[in-house]
Amino acid sequence: MSLGKEFKKFVARGNVVDLAVGVVIGAAFSGIVTQLTEAIIMPLIGWIFGDIDFSNWFLQLGEIPEGYEGALDNYEQLKEAGVAMIGYGALITAVINFFIVAFALFMLVRSVNKITEDMQRKAAATEDSSTNADVPTNPELDVLKKILAELRKDGGAA
Repeated sequence: MSLGKEFKKFVARGNVVDLAVGVVIGAAFSGIVTQLTEAIIMPLIGWIFGDIDFSNWFLQLGEIPEGYEGALDNYEQLKEAGVAMIGYGALITAVINFFIVAFALFMLVRSVNKITEDMQRKAAATEDSSTNADVPTNPELDVLKKILAELRKDGGAA
């Protein structure tokens, strides 16, 4: 099968639309998680552990340019001035974001799995109850079935 036909078949299955919806929702969810982390969780961590501001945690690698008048502990100002730095505070924030997203997805998958298991359990119980049920039979129908079986065995027309 050619690449073009295979791609057309892939697109026609509908998975691409589902994937696109997932990406858009994921991007929107990412914005929510970022705001939750920056506006609520990080300030709470700072308050609990004593006014910690992870955004200004960095390792200075380069020299501060002459004439710089900004704060020496402000990552954004030093970055604008062109100082080479490693901003590991931003990494800490990103790791916290990751764990929030991972936990939210875990809870979502866990919920879906529980619902699926419950549905499968109910379907199995319904199937078991329907196959095990003693269905009353019609004695006349049983006699007719025996006659039909005998006719088939003897090579009759039936």
